[in-house]
Amino acid sequence: MITLKQFFVSRQIRRSFGGNDKKRDAGQTTPQDISRYDDILYGNDTKLKKWQYLDVYRPKAAVEADASLKKLPVIISVHGGAWVYGDKDKYQWYCMRLAQRDFAVVNYSYRLAPEAKFPASLQDTEKVFQWTADNAATYGFDTSNVFAVGDSAGGHLLSLYTDAITNKEYGKNFDFIHEKNLTLRGVALNCGKYTLDDKDPQIKLLLSGFMPKGGTKEEVELLNTAAHADKNFPPAFIMTCEGDFLKAQAPIMKNALDALGVKNEYHCYGTEGKPLWHVFHCDPKLEEAVKCNDDECNFFRSLIK
Repeated sequence: MITLKQFFVSRQIRRSFGGNDKKRDAGQTTPQDISRYDDILYGNDTKLKKWQYLDVYRPKAAVEADASLKKLPVIISVHGGAWVYGDKDKYQWYCMRLAQRDFAVVNYSYRLAPEAKFPASLQDTEKVFQWTADNAATYGFDTSNVFAVGDSAGGHLLSLYTDAITNKEYGKNFDFIHEKNLTLRGVALNCGKYTLDDKDPQIKLLLSGFMPKGGTKEEVELLNTAAHADKNFPPAFIMTCEGDFLKAQAPIMKNALDALGVKNEYHCYGTEGKPLWHVFHCDPKLEEAVKCNDDECNFFRSLIK
């Protein structure tokens, strides 16, 4: 059930974020050096061509002499949007810029709150990782070298999924997640949210629409992702910036991984004199975004085996 407050806050965010993203993406076109495969069904949502669909982007030059697709390391992108907003179309330009850096990129939409309660978004993420493993030959995926990026609420979802597949005890809470033929080598957590015990009334309202029981103490504790990482968490690139309203969250995840001995890099872009903004890295025209995305892809390359 959706309350009126949950309904109105989700609509407000969708209008506000949507307007900002439209301005950011104005004039963007598919780069000439990218091949794209659009609107691929990964779930069973055949009625609304909206949620359980994904795109794949690859550099056109990555083709073998026999015209087969060269195997490329893979980046799976988990979009943000306060758990209530976003889809693959909003992230296509950002994801194609990652593909230009010699990766195959999987860009997907997932079911959103408050219409779809948790764990719908996590179930969809599992389906995408399984789809990536199952379709490696068709799209030239090197499933021994899979990476993932997630920002804002997508950083929360990605860190939650990573906890679930690497911490066996924690993973028992999600019996729909299974072993699959791929290796997650590393993740990039961008301007993310890793603790959910907030005092902020709007975030509490969003979380009440995201969680099936409205955000009980037990639900919040279960979904505080920094608390459930263990020593098997993969190497992580943890990013924030001056001007990010979630800037204080990044050190929480870094400190948790440091205590576990997990390899990680912490980056804070911008300066106090020249602040940036939340998820600045999604703007392909921004110099600092280019630098950040180069840094992340170089971090991933250092992990390839």
